[in-house]
Amino acid sequence: MDEIRERVKQLAAEFGGKDDPTGWFEALYREAAGDHGRIPWADLEPNRFFVEYAEKIGLKGDDRTALVVGCGLGDDARYLYERGFRVTAFDISPTAIEWARRLHRDTDIRFFTADLFDPPKEWFGAFEFVLEIYTIQPLPLGLRPRVIDAIANFAALDGRLVVVARGRPDDDEPTELPWPLSRRDLARFAENGFRELAFEEMLDDEDPPVPRFVVEYRKY
Repeated sequence: MDEIRERVKQLAAEFGGKDDPTGWFEALYREAAGDHGRIPWADLEPNRFFVEYAEKIGLKGDDRTALVVGCGLGDDARYLYERGFRVTAFDISPTAIEWARRLHRDTDIRFFTADLFDPPKEWFGAFEFVLEIYTIQPLPLGLRPRVIDAIANFAALDGRLVVVARGRPDDDEPTELPWPLSRRDLARFAENGFRELAFEEMLDDEDPPVPRFVVEYRKY
């Protein structure tokens, strides 16, 4: 896994140097050549921190519309689908989306290749539930406000948004990819018309443990 993470950093630096901060995702999925073990965040199961939170609150889709941002291989999208949501999911990597469609061909999840910064216009304000897991943290810090603003645009009025990310204290400076988020970073969602409903901090199994923030918002 250390080798894989180093490769991610190399690709991110390479594409960042070409002023293409998102191009490395497609490069990584192509290099993986169908081996999910080459993708550090691809476990072929939904994010365990989101699952823990969803089970705690008894999350149910009730046929609501949901969007999964940066869906990768689609495991979180499938989890929402199985909870009763009507799910749309997108990723910037065409290879990831083709892979996700194959893995979840027994569902009617709508998978799309799309750019977070140039999504279909009909998605703006269109979703009752938006899920963002680990999409903000791998992108350059200079893009962070723009990334948060773009994610915020998808939620309908009175819609819910759940964000899962590596966390850090407000006064700690992030030093390497993936760049953890602070609560000060997350305050940008409030500037986009969201009110925080819940904030959970969980620890992973790394040594030393790294906190994960799970935050739920409502758009008003």
